[in-house]
Amino acid sequence: MTDTTGDAPDTGTGTESVDAAAAASTSTSDGPATDAIALQSGEAVPSRTFWASLNHPFAVGFFVTAGALVAIVLGLAISNLSTVIIYVVFAMFAALGLNPLVSMLERHNVQRSWSIVIVYTVFALVLVGILWLIIPTVIEQITAFVKNVPQLVTDFQASDLYAWLQGNFGDQVGDLLGQIQKFLSDPANIAAIGGGVVQVGVTIGTTISGLIIILVLSLYFLASLPTVKVAFTSLAPARNRPKVASLTEQITSSIGGYLGGMVVLAFFNAVVTFILYLILGLPFPLLLAVVSFVITLIPLVGSVLFWFIGSIVALFSSPIAALIFAIVYIIYMQIEAYVLTPRVMNKAVSVPGSLVVIGALVGGTLLGLLGALVAIPVTASVLLIIKQVVIPRQDAKV
Repeated sequence: MTDTTGDAPDTGTGTESVDAAAAASTSTSDGPATDAIALQSGEAVPSRTFWASLNHPFAVGFFVTAGALVAIVLGLAISNLSTVIIYVVFAMFAALGLNPLVSMLERHNVQRSWSIVIVYTVFALVLVGILWLIIPTVIEQITAFVKNVPQLVTDFQASDLYAWLQGNFGDQVGDLLGQIQKFLSDPANIAAIGGGVVQVGVTIGTTISGLIIILVLSLYFLASLPTVKVAFTSLAPARNRPKVASLTEQITSSIGGYLGGMVVLAFFNAVVTFILYLILGLPFPLLLAVVSFVITLIPLVGSVLFWFIGSIVALFSSPIAALIFAIVYIIYMQIEAYVLTPRVMNKAVSVPGSLVVIGALVGGTLLGLLGALVAIPVTASVLLIIKQVVIPRQDAKV
């Protein structure tokens, strides 16, 4: 009896081992059981791996093809709506650029609605006044420039610089100058640059309508900017909302400060150009001032580019005056870089020079002049997010 009762536990243990082995064998062939074992061991779930999905090739192929078609449709839609998207983006940046003026009036106990009305009224009056004064004069000076091209070329041929060029490079200088004179003296060639007279008219009409759309959209964006900020902050988890609200405020303030600062610096460039051309007796001072304002909106490289253009145009009139203009404008560029820019851009986020050049090139390639203007605040915003979100998270990982 003692031996029999002693063998009973051993028999039971063997039976449990067989059952465990059978269960393990069953779990190996059963998908959910295998997934449970994988989860317990911390391994990848077999039924959810890429190779498991290949057991259903038709479904995989269908979803891959459908995803590719959806991507193509979205790409075509974005391509067709590219003009609308550009209008919306630039209207938003215009609203952010005008928001500091509205905020300044709000700090003086003026309601936001009335602040917006005052800012847009002043902005519209200034814009209409500038266009009213500049456009007729610019058209007149462009016409005079085309008519005076032969005289400018003749004066240049009588200069010592032309004699030096011809002495070093031969008759090729005269042939090249003659071709330039022939091209610029023909109004058809000037129109052909823009694709013809009809295309030029269409471009002007499209530009004017686009500006009106951007102004109207920016008005709505500026009026609803506080609501948009609150709505955007509400999308974040409650524990992160103070941080998101602070980051949003910093980004919008930096973009507004940057855009306003770029306009102010471009205005200074235009004033300096107009005064220099007027004092030196160079032709077309107002035309070159407008060109200076537009080109110097391009960050970092705009001033250098216009320095080259302004010096070349002045060179056709007087080499001495061109040299004086080049020297004085270089001095102004240094004053702008070390005195004006730090004061005007004190609220903007600093961006390394290499990223400024890369951003300007990418934005200019994609969207032209306005793209180069918008690329820098976008780069500054990305840097701000990296500094205040990404880097602190990485530092918290020990």
